[in-house]
Amino acid sequence: MSKIHMKKVTDKNFDDVIRMSDTLTDYQKQCVAPNAISIAQAYINYKRAWPRVITLGNKPIGFVMIALWDDDIPVEDRPAYFLWRFMMSKDYQQKGYGRQVLDQIVEKCKIDGIKMLYTSCHTEGEQPYKFYTKYGFLDTGIVDGGESILKMHIQ
Repeated sequence: MSKIHMKKVTDKNFDDVIRMSDTLTDYQKQCVAPNAISIAQAYINYKRAWPRVITLGNKPIGFVMIALWDDDIPVEDRPAYFLWRFMMSKDYQQKGYGRQVLDQIVEKCKIDGIKMLYTSCHTEGEQPYKFYTKYGFLDTGIVDGGESILKMHIQ
């Protein structure tokens, strides 16, 4: 399996990042905001948001965005990051690339001295909940905006 990379969103890859949302199934589109919305939110929250295009070689295959802080995270779990958005283009799902992305995010957390990584997701279908819990996220039992809040301790 080839290694993926997380790179800044630029003028050169912007259109590809926006179009990736169209590759998702109708159910998946209910689970993650369109990348155009995510990039707009990153622009508005530019000090807090860390948006990246996921590439395989030079080909954009996904999008991820981390909130570098979130005031809703309990004080005892800080410093913490919140995995705000994560989507993989339909043709690149179920191939291990998502796990590689999480591995790289965990490594970033370790380098940055982060002790907890949070995320949220819908639980109606198996995915993405099963993907996150299989990776090591724990369900906090908290539901916010119809999504379960998950967290993972960074070793």
